[in-house]
Amino acid sequence: MKAPQTKPSRHPSVFQPTTLLIGILLALLGIVIGLQLLTRVGITPNSSIIGAAIAMAVARIPLQLFRGFKDLSRQNLLQTVISGATFGGANAILVPLGVMWLLGRPDLVPAMMLGAFLGLVVDATILYRIFDSQIYPASGAWPSGVATAEVLIAGDRGGRRAGLLGVGAVAGGAGQIFGIPMDVVGVCWIGNVWALTMFGVGLLVRGYGPGLTGIDLNALYVPHGVMIGAGVVALVQISVILLRRRHGVRDIEARRSHDLEESLQSGVGTADASGTGAPPRDLEYGSGAGPVTGGFGKSLGGGFIAFVVAAALMALVGGLATEMSAGMLVGFVLFAALAALASELIVGISAMHAGWFPAFATALIFLILGMLLGFPTVPLAFLVGFTASTGPAFADMGYDLKTGWILRGAGKDPEYERQGRRQQYLAELVGFAVAGVMVLLLYERYFSADLIPPVDRVYAATLAAGTTPGLTGMLLLWALPGALVQLLGGASRQIGILFATGLLIHNPVAGWAALMALAVRGLLVRRFGKEAHSPMYVLAGGFIAGSALAGFGTGVARMR
Repeated sequence: MKAPQTKPSRHPSVFQPTTLLIGILLALLGIVIGLQLLTRVGITPNSSIIGAAIAMAVARIPLQLFRGFKDLSRQNLLQTVISGATFGGANAILVPLGVMWLLGRPDLVPAMMLGAFLGLVVDATILYRIFDSQIYPASGAWPSGVATAEVLIAGDRGGRRAGLLGVGAVAGGAGQIFGIPMDVVGVCWIGNVWALTMFGVGLLVRGYGPGLTGIDLNALYVPHGVMIGAGVVALVQISVILLRRRHGVRDIEARRSHDLEESLQSGVGTADASGTGAPPRDLEYGSGAGPVTGGFGKSLGGGFIAFVVAAALMALVGGLATEMSAGMLVGFVLFAALAALASELIVGISAMHAGWFPAFATALIFLILGMLLGFPTVPLAFLVGFTASTGPAFADMGYDLKTGWILRGAGKDPEYERQGRRQQYLAELVGFAVAGVMVLLLYERYFSADLIPPVDRVYAATLAAGTTPGLTGMLLLWALPGALVQLLGGASRQIGILFATGLLIHNPVAGWAALMALAVRGLLVRRFGKEAHSPMYVLAGGFIAGSALAGFGTGVARMR
């Protein structure tokens, strides 16, 4: 391993001309990939890995103009731009527009576009402000972020690390092709054991429950109720932590959970800004840089106010004052803001621990709750679109910031970490801007050809069906076990949220993969101790990267 080199005093800027130009080109590629796959196949790929591969290729172009791209921090900015454009444009903007189109109100698409874009920017801004807080620590799992960092570091260093990553990538790609979710295996070698165990159990219950019991869990809104209960308790747990911190009391359980430490203090391979730093051992709970601006509670409060403003502007432009009374309009704006904030927090917890996030499902949950509150159809369409615009960017940016945190040396230089985090935030905004323009130019062409994200048809069907008799009782019934599981697990494990996430996804094979991967992880750690962690992380990064690239390839093939 090469000796550490001196780190530059300032982090590279995304607005340096060559970086910005290549970033815009990558953003164009990312949004096209996202739109094509989301409308034709129903998925959005992990374009961070694609961006990392392109960034490494650019660094190897033998021209003076591209020499600066050998810097891993600059490569990190490029993968951040393409990732933001893919998830921001496809998941956070196009999906909300599709709801209005299916509702037969194309005239309201511009108002929905405004609400979705504002929601997207507020969403990313909140994550930027609270990343590396006690709830969302930089040293949390954020599995896709670890995978992207491992790809970039292996490309920079080569050697044994590159070999391990290559083996993992081949295994991940082969597994994806043959229907084995190797990305889940990779996640389970990185994330929190308790959270991922419950995630796997949830997947198996959803997959085999109906066959064993004859009960359709989805038809009875069991997953939705469990998520509501777990989500409410999770929000209360976050509030309790904020109050404890305000009174100067540390949440010992959240900071010193043995199982959380096991997944965090595992010697993740990291590099300094030049990509040559040695991997640190026994990482602290936070990076030392902490939230870049203000405190966690202050950032959430400011974010809620921003969501209120965004929802009010959306309602004003959409003419919702003619749909509801003044009192109901105020209630709608406040509920939409609360739904957006709660949705992103829940999605962020799932993304950090499990690498999977139920963004579309949480939007559906708040749509159902809005229906129970009696909002009319058009406001409900705005509600579900606005809620759907938050969450994906929150999760995706968490992965990107995790990648940058690793590449910048795990927060050993707090000032450099703050600089890098700010540049990544600006890179996300560049990706959002390019994606927004492209969606505005292309959405009508896609929708006129009946290329609409499949989840929009679920939202539209729910709106058309109205409120199911007895729905409130069913949701409350299943909210109780969800709340109990979340309460028993505590704030550090988030087992209720992850159990509900598994229930919302029909993929029993992934459930078996998760539990088997966790068992293998336990055996390796028991046999080799902490020495097993570093190679496991590299292999896990390969599993996720190979699976992502193979998934992208098979998705493109299915479009033909």
